Amino acid sequence: MQLKRVVVTGMGALTPIGNNLGAYWEGLKNGKSGCAPITYFDTEKFKTKFACELKGYNPQDFFDRKEARKLDRFAQYALVSSDEAIADAKLNLDEVNKLRVGVIWGAGIGGLETFQQEVLNFADGDGTPRFNPFFIPKMIADIAPANISIKHGFMGPNYTTVSACASSANAMFDALNSIRLGYCDVIVTGGSEAAVTIAGMGGFNAMHALSTRNESPETASRPFDGTRDGFVLGEGAGALILEEYEHAKARGAKIYAEVLGGGLSSDAHHMTAPHPEGVGVVEVMKNCLENAGLKPEDVDHINTHGTSTPLGDVAELKAISKVFGDHAKNININSTKSMTGHLLGAAGAIEAISVILAMENDLVPPTINHSTIDENIDSSLNLTLNKAQKREVNVAMSNTFGFGGHNACILFKKLG
Repeated sequence: MQLKRVVVTGMGALTPIGNNLGAYWEGLKNGKSGCAPITYFDTEKFKTKFACELKGYNPQDFFDRKEARKLDRFAQYALVSSDEAIADAKLNLDEVNKLRVGVIWGAGIGGLETFQQEVLNFADGDGTPRFNPFFIPKMIADIAPANISIKHGFMGPNYTTVSACASSANAMFDALNSIRLGYCDVIVTGGSEAAVTIAGMGGFNAMHALSTRNESPETASRPFDGTRDGFVLGEGAGALILEEYEHAKARGAKIYAEVLGGGLSSDAHHMTAPHPEGVGVVEVMKNCLENAGLKPEDVDHINTHGTSTPLGDVAELKAISKVFGDHAKNININSTKSMTGHLLGAAGAIEAISVILAMENDLVPPTINHSTIDENIDSSLNLTLNKAQKREVNVAMSNTFGFGGHNACILFKKLG
């Protein structure tokens, strides 16, 4: 069977460093930190008092009051970013065959704030189960693609992938395969997350997963730095329109990049810790290259998972060196989580957008906040430290890994 070619024709972003695609790119190339003290709740008794919240986001700019009350923030973010991506792709919704348009979304947690609030309300009451009738529909992780589908009438496949922080990369791979195999012409894909909540911060703090650099939050996310002490929680969404190549050409769509392939693997090692030698990460990158029909030396840029944890960063870079050998030192490696924080289930989507924009602009965004060498990291690797670097980027890879050992990798190519 001849697989169909798949391209990206639209993108949308709602991130801690920019509330639309253009602002996101400006933040990336300028090395902007999205981290600041938390404003959503009182953090006095929390170990970590900062996060990468959205700045200037107002639901009433996008939804009427009644509609907003029915949507958890993660679902709002999904609708906002997907609307931008659909508009960016210039999809004519009156002409497209909606039976062949799907929505495959990623969310690691879903409506955590809704769940938290309903349980707190019950605990404060007299024991009578007076729950909001929208409690379950607001909370469930699959409600984000459902709302996108309902809004636009898209009747193709519609579901959410849940693989922790690999969720939206998983969704993109599923979307790629749905179009490759001829099931759909267009898929709205991506991911959203809104876990900057009492429960989210408290839970990750209990695991000792978060940075506690409260004296300097803007520098707390510092992938590959010798003094890194954990990740910074972020929130937001990224959306991409994946489209069958001939379908896109026939309607004269702008094409950002071709999606050449993807890979999936499992560490089969630990609930939260990565394999110290990056065994599963080696496999996922090999799988991705094979799936795309490329050799290691074809890759110009890798946006790493790079969360700023002591174990994870070292394991991933070891894996890159194993897969790419001598060519690894010729690759511009970065971690945009240094700017956005870790968006959990939305990370894969916004980082895929980053590598596509890096290809379009031949500019690799920096890994900011690096000041101290880690002797466990190969000094010959170009980690794009502290300043964006100009270079021709024709092939770029995005790595995303999740608790439970879930690994996902997506590979994009610039069209000549």
